[in-house]
Amino acid sequence: MRTLLSRISVVLILLPVMASAAAPAGWFLAGSDPGAYQIERDVSVVRDGQASGRLASTGPSRGFGTMMQSFDSEDYRGKRLKLSAWVKSKDVKDWAGVWMRVDGKEKSTLAFDNMQQRPIKGTKDWTRCDIVLDVADHASWISFGILVAGQGTVWMNGVQFQVVDTSVPVTGTSSLSQGKKPTNLNFGN
Repeated sequence: MRTLLSRISVVLILLPVMASAAAPAGWFLAGSDPGAYQIERDVSVVRDGQASGRLASTGPSRGFGTMMQSFDSEDYRGKRLKLSAWVKSKDVKDWAGVWMRVDGKEKSTLAFDNMQQRPIKGTKDWTRCDIVLDVADHASWISFGILVAGQGTVWMNGVQFQVVDTSVPVTGTSSLSQGKKPTNLNFGN
């Protein structure tokens, strides 16, 4: 009986640790070197009392890892979409960033931003990150997540999507800004 109670006690003590080591539902690990990273739901690093998603390098990496999701763009076609997330970082050597990509047919990229021009580096407390992209009328998918290039750990929390009007500037590149005719051929501007 004591042995059974001891085992139950150990399981109850380890349960939060085991729960935090599971990948967050709906999220998956990808990137150019996903074997050098791990993702998990983290109940020990929280913001506003909510668990976070954790992406961490597990050793040297020759690329990047990302914790991500993809979904059908139907509800956002023809709109400007803002992705907001809170991010905390620890020992990010190269860079990290929240990212969003709008794809058309056959995975053609229509709009993209990964914060590489405004990277997360080093160790920082919770910081809000925003990505704003136009979703084309012919968009098929929207993918998003957080990435780490090289070594480091990031936590993401409070992820939200919001349709915004055109007064909110886009943060990334977009094929929607391309015209129907060539422009500025003399590089005057």
